[in-house]
Amino acid sequence: MNIIAISGSLRKGSYNTALLRAAKKYSSDEMNISIFDISTLPLYNQDAEMILPTSVQTLKDAVKLSDGVIIATPEFNRSIPSVLKNALDWGSRPFGKNSFVDKSVLVLGASIGQIGTAVAQQHLKQILLFLDMKVFGQPEFYLSNAAQKFDENGDLIDEETIKFLTKMLTVLESKITHSLK
Repeated sequence: MNIIAISGSLRKGSYNTALLRAAKKYSSDEMNISIFDISTLPLYNQDAEMILPTSVQTLKDAVKLSDGVIIATPEFNRSIPSVLKNALDWGSRPFGKNSFVDKSVLVLGASIGQIGTAVAQQHLKQILLFLDMKVFGQPEFYLSNAAQKFDENGDLIDEETIKFLTKMLTVLESKITHSLK
């Protein structure tokens, strides 16, 4: 099962990107998780829809070929980062060619703060529902105090978080397997 993973953070030491690397590490052998780099996407411009930029077409193709999606979002000003919204806008355009339709999606988020991206994830889930993705409500994954849960190399070291992440990946795998039947 092919999964495309998207981090809403471009930061070199991003906890959200590290969380996706951990998901890749702790996923079952049935899941092939590929992390997509959204830093190459231009700013969305409807004028560019007629001939899509190569990086946009690459994103759309990767989403179309995937069985599911994992999105890890930081929280910027109580919402999602503009780079993530930009990727979602490109992936859903042009009108009638939404690559995200019917894709099962797991939403994650890591933050150094106490609420662990809860508000950003609510905004993100609204967008994903509009894009006609299969968003599941439970369990939810809000990783707070992220600086204490990763080591200096960006590896997830918190055992409880690893267990919960593994549970989330099992739920995603189950949802995808069920939807493919």
